[in-house]
Amino acid sequence: MNSTGQLRSSNKPSDRLELGPFKNHPLFVGKDDPDARRSFQQALAKVRSQLGRSYSLFVAGSDLTTDKTFRSVNPADPDEVIGVICQATEAQLDQAIQAAQEAFLDWRDVPASVRVKYLLAAAELLRKRIYYYSAWQVLEEGKQWDQAYNDVAEAIDFLEYYSRQALQLDHLLDLGSYASEKNEYFYQPKGLTAVIAPWNFPLAISCGMVSAAIAVGSCVLYKPSSQSAVVGHHLVEVFREVGLPSGVFNYLPGPGSLVGQYLAEDPRIAVIAFTGSMEVGLKLTELAAKPRPGQDHLKKVIAEMGGKNAIIIDEDADQDRAISAVLYSAFGYQGQKCSACSRLIVVDRVYDRFVPRLVESAARLKIGPAEDPANYMGPVIDQAAQQKIQSYIDLAAKEGKIICRSDVPKKGFYVPMTIVEGITPDCRIAQEEIFGPVLAVMRTRDFDQAIEWANSTRFALTGAVFSRNRQHLEQARRHFRVGNLYFNRHCVGAMVKVQPFGGFKLSGTGTKAGGPDYLLHFVDPRCVTEQPM
Repeated sequence: MNSTGQLRSSNKPSDRLELGPFKNHPLFVGKDDPDARRSFQQALAKVRSQLGRSYSLFVAGSDLTTDKTFRSVNPADPDEVIGVICQATEAQLDQAIQAAQEAFLDWRDVPASVRVKYLLAAAELLRKRIYYYSAWQVLEEGKQWDQAYNDVAEAIDFLEYYSRQALQLDHLLDLGSYASEKNEYFYQPKGLTAVIAPWNFPLAISCGMVSAAIAVGSCVLYKPSSQSAVVGHHLVEVFREVGLPSGVFNYLPGPGSLVGQYLAEDPRIAVIAFTGSMEVGLKLTELAAKPRPGQDHLKKVIAEMGGKNAIIIDEDADQDRAISAVLYSAFGYQGQKCSACSRLIVVDRVYDRFVPRLVESAARLKIGPAEDPANYMGPVIDQAAQQKIQSYIDLAAKEGKIICRSDVPKKGFYVPMTIVEGITPDCRIAQEEIFGPVLAVMRTRDFDQAIEWANSTRFALTGAVFSRNRQHLEQARRHFRVGNLYFNRHCVGAMVKVQPFGGFKLSGTGTKAGGPDYLLHFVDPRCVTEQPM
């Protein structure tokens, strides 16, 4: 692009960057693999030796310290401090936005073939240190080994995939001619992007939103979740090491009520990329909708919010496969995923055989610190989450019958793995996102009612169906209305490119992270028509 923001042609041979086909990074091989076990144990020991450090802001390529700080702790042992993080003030937020503005004037002119080399170098660093960066998530977020490793693998996938997508966008598209006129189509970055990230996928989702913006020529103001601010700082380390130009990426931790709101309201911000709760997503959308003095554009909000996801068990389902998938979907990472299964819908004819087997399997699962790979479930993220989830467990006992409630360790932010039956769509347990290990079991008379109940919430994120009945699967394909629908497998763990992730209704704005059109939300299309003299 030139200094006016117009895309310059990247069709010169010298500008081309040829990359091979995209391939997903392999997922975790398993805790029983000797090499993987040794690598994780070594990484955990290394991380433990670095706990308690202080982390500065990162603005215009430099560290900034502040007097006001907050602590990030191990949710399995709140006495263990993971790190002490500086908190951004309004003055520093303004400084960061100014730095990003200045950097944007040059960065938007850099060809995608150059921009993505920084992202590809970052992916290579993550590959080399995947166990190290995974170990930080085990301790700061209470993630099991596989959950943490796969999060870093997904971050690598986003860097690689969006690099390839950006190269495809960075070309003039010849639209053909009409009445001898020549017509060309191209894209330019919308402008500064505020990335407001969640704690549950602290590196993957952060890296995905950040790399998408950087790939198309935007500069980023990044606010990590306070519960995962140390993992968020890994992006600072990686981008600094690969030499990303000053001001392109800025790290601004702090409370959402200050940092998130300031970024959403500032007239210089063009895009808000958010992943988190429905309540916060709606608030950000409301703030972004109101133009401020000096604002000359409509802000684009890219929001991935919550879910109330259901798995349907048909009468001819493979019960062994279904039980394993339901447990993983509902209780993997303590149910703290927007894609997690929180409603289990079982048709009447199989209910009395399936549900007791599920409860029996759930009762055998161990709960304890995530660093011990023998534990299936660990702590929830903090005390506020612990108290909220416990209040929903109390509500579940009133609205239905609790048929499984596990014991939990006394120290740490633990809540019991809970299964409650007798739930119908009019129950709060069937409608409100809990974001914890609480599974509501619903009994329907037939498959038609199962589909009806699956669609009975304000959300439309993920879902799954276990059935051997091809007619029922095709019925679900048409009428089970969610962004990501899975047949005969769990409803979590979408893979970049092959399973683009995102929902609609109040689950999000209809965008698909890791999909072929995701980068289009960060750019403005332009068309130029030239009539020959």
